[in-house]
Amino acid sequence: MNEKFDFEAEASGNTVYIRRVELDSLPDEVRSQVPDVDALYAVHGIDGERLALVKDRKMAFMLARQNELEPVSVH
Repeated sequence: MNEKFDFEAEASGNTVYIRRVELDSLPDEVRSQVPDVDALYAVHGIDGERLALVKDRKMAFMLARQNELEPVSVH
């Protein structure tokens, strides 16, 4: 209970973050490719760079795992 948590070790290069992105916050060219959808899911690297946009949360997690990455959900 009193052990220090090593955040640096946990934030390895294999961690990616999954978050919901509202469609209206994306450029018109992206919105035009996904009609009838109000949100996409972004996969971000530990540096915040957006690596991918996919249609649903399950697909985002699957994509990360298929690429030997460890997905973490963020809000």
